[in-house]
Amino acid sequence: MANQLQLFMLEEDERAFLRQLERFHLEVYPRRVPPEWKSFEATVGHHGRLPEEELYLAASQIAPVLVDPIKRGPDKGFWRVDEVRSPVIFWERSRKNEEGELLSGQLWAELDITAQTGRRDPAPDRFRSVFLEIETWLRKQFRQGRPKGFWVGPAAARAHKEGLVLRDSQHRGGVVEVHR
Repeated sequence: MANQLQLFMLEEDERAFLRQLERFHLEVYPRRVPPEWKSFEATVGHHGRLPEEELYLAASQIAPVLVDPIKRGPDKGFWRVDEVRSPVIFWERSRKNEEGELLSGQLWAELDITAQTGRRDPAPDRFRSVFLEIETWLRKQFRQGRPKGFWVGPAAARAHKEGLVLRDSQHRGGVVEVHR
């Protein structure tokens, strides 16, 4: 089971998050990696280059990022990041839907040995400590949402107070309120 955080972030929250990530020197990869992709570091200066919805934050200085070619389907010719064996954090960015509601995003990483994923070795201790440090920072800086399990960035919380609707991105997801 992955360590997972459900998040609501506006652009200002994402920039603060990227400032926090800068010291870890994480590289950015899209969910489906084009063959000509050149990774770049996750920094505030590269915010505009981030893939729109989903991406990986790779700790390539800890261990190599493993990729496999996609051989069939609409993504044929692209590469797929092996998210179980690679030291990567999956980040689904929050986005607005057609009604102007902010949909939840998520942040997760595979850290433990699990039968479901086939992981035989736990994540390297350095990678585990990076993810847990990021998780601790988010829990301190973000506000809790209701229902429990959602974290709302400061800018998203202010916008929610001014009328922005926060909605769980899951199928038939409900409305999320800010706890404090």
